[in-house]
Amino acid sequence: MSIYAKAMLAGFAATAVLSVLMVMKAMMGLMPALDVISMLSGMAKQMLGFGGMWLGWMVHFLIGTVLWGGLYALLYDKIPTSSPVGKAVMFAVGAWLLMMIMAMPMAGAGLFGLKLGMMAPIMTLILHVIWGLVLGGIFAGLSSLTVDRANATSDQ
Repeated sequence: MSIYAKAMLAGFAATAVLSVLMVMKAMMGLMPALDVISMLSGMAKQMLGFGGMWLGWMVHFLIGTVLWGGLYALLYDKIPTSSPVGKAVMFAVGAWLLMMIMAMPMAGAGLFGLKLGMMAPIMTLILHVIWGLVLGGIFAGLSSLTVDRANATSDQ
């Protein structure tokens, strides 16, 4: 399996975990104004002329899987530290920073999402760090499986 396939699979799993946390946050009534799926749906509707929550979820998973998963694979060797988990957390913080200075203002939430309140950048940073931990953990696991299979094949 290529580094890109592993990173995108790990990105999908990390996005699924992030999505569960986002739904739990909404169910608990925490920061209802911080609704990334609604923001993505609104942005898609503005850009494409159609949309809905389904499109927001689809864009959310495409970003987490293809965009961020693919970029993690592309930048993997350039991210300092030797640990896949450490690399993924550093990468996730970079993705968070881009979201804060580009996506949040585009969605009308202001720089760092501060129009949503002081907790918005903190909450989104925590969620991105969790996403990075899952991304790196699964990527490391998939990478070690590949190494183990290669070693088993060469031993025969």
